[in-house]
Amino acid sequence: MLSFQNPVAFLLLLLIPVLIILRKLKIFTSITFPMVLSDWNGKAFKWNGKPRKLMSLFAKAILFAGFICVVAAFADPVISWQEKVYTSLGTDIVFVVDTSPSMAAKDVDGTTRLEAAKNTIKTVAQEHDGYRFGIVALGSNSAVYVPPTGDFATFSKKLGEIKVGILGNGSAIGDGLSTAVCHLVSSSAPKKCIILLTDGENNAGEIHPETAAKLASEKNIALYVVGIGSKGSVPIEYTDPVSGKLYSGYLDSNFNSASLRKIASVGNGGYFEVRSTSELLETFNSVAKKESVTQSFTYRNVNELIYDKFLFIGFLLLGFAWVIKRVLLNELV
Repeated sequence: MLSFQNPVAFLLLLLIPVLIILRKLKIFTSITFPMVLSDWNGKAFKWNGKPRKLMSLFAKAILFAGFICVVAAFADPVISWQEKVYTSLGTDIVFVVDTSPSMAAKDVDGTTRLEAAKNTIKTVAQEHDGYRFGIVALGSNSAVYVPPTGDFATFSKKLGEIKVGILGNGSAIGDGLSTAVCHLVSSSAPKKCIILLTDGENNAGEIHPETAAKLASEKNIALYVVGIGSKGSVPIEYTDPVSGKLYSGYLDSNFNSASLRKIASVGNGGYFEVRSTSELLETFNSVAKKESVTQSFTYRNVNELIYDKFLFIGFLLLGFAWVIKRVLLNELV
């Protein structure tokens, strides 16, 4: 909501009617001399002043609008809104995202599996206020991109940096899960869970996925596994981030869902298979709802000063009016 902290400044607007009155009293008016422009017995000079008069009125309107904006800036304009502040922790959710080359397969609503996953994760994080979200990327090894945070801007920025093949060509699922567990163990959140998003089997790393799942269960961290993509021959295209080489062709997609179900079972969570963005969003939302907790919160007032914007617009309008009157019309302001 827009408000003004110094409304007394609007009294300066009284200068406008004062100036109009002084102009009517022939004060502050330019000096003019009457002249006759015509030849003896010739054609008299004719001046079509209507377009010029309209442009002059337009310039005056802009001039007054600019003056009003400057006065409004002196009135200290602020935009105020209420911001929800949570006074207790909610659920911590860490997404473990597979970045192996197979995630570049284009079989999820016409986009790649990884891009569909990133877009859906971003939507879920934006819609679930009070949660803290983190990201672990896995390839031939794993890396924490974002520890659990409530800063959506940071989360979204780091999520966008995840690319296919950025951590190698393998799928170290066990390493990715154990990395997520390590970052959730120290959390004091009342509920903690991991959502593994993959389209393949564990074929790299040093930790077996079931070992990592068991560790998560022992630490009271629920583990949900989402198998993404269709089975069969699907188109694939991606650029290797290391070599810069473009790979294009078809992928024989046939991941073992049984092993993924076993991981979810050991981790006391659940297993889902999705083939579309809508199914993926529904899955993420159902997990977030299941792991939700009651939180206490309060509201605080936030004020943003915007006088600089009014000053900028005001001086811009005043400068535009000056150009019209002095340069185009050759008038005194």
